[in-house]
Amino acid sequence: PLASPREEVIAAMRKLMDARSYRAEMQHSGGPRGAMTNTVDFVAPDRFRMEMAGIGTQYVIGDTMTMTMEGRTMQVPMPKGTVSQWRDPGNFREAEASMTAEALGSDAVDGIQARKYLVHHTTPKPADITLWIGADGLPLQMQVSGDANGQPVTTTVRYSRINDPDIAVEAPK
Repeated sequence: PLASPREEVIAAMRKLMDARSYRAEMQHSGGPRGAMTNTVDFVAPDRFRMEMAGIGTQYVIGDTMTMTMEGRTMQVPMPKGTVSQWRDPGNFREAEASMTAEALGSDAVDGIQARKYLVHHTTPKPADITLWIGADGLPLQMQVSGDANGQPVTTTVRYSRINDPDIAVEAPK
């Protein structure tokens, strides 16, 4: 462990930002759409495959999104910089500047021992996040509660396959 909970959280998030690839399984509960599970595969520097419940699979490579719906594949250009902002170190530094973290002891995620933290952000918008960090210093899981259209919603993101060379993201032809 590092000197402080804040330093541990920052180090873990930086390791995730530096990852060559990962899978993020997101479970949403509550909100206007109800329970949903989405899966995102990421390959650096700018490739995402998003399997979205009820919508289908979307591929984002650079500034182009490709999606297949009802058997039809289409490409949609995205505004330049849309994807890069998701992994922009400047945005991370902005959030990091106002962040505080409190150690909550140890816990297990899917049987894997982890250190648990409560992270509070005020920038870019206020948020309280519970974060689990594994022995390798990488995030295992994060949980955020908030509201969507005035209804409470909780999102849990479970990270796996970090730096797995077998993750590949290619848009369908």
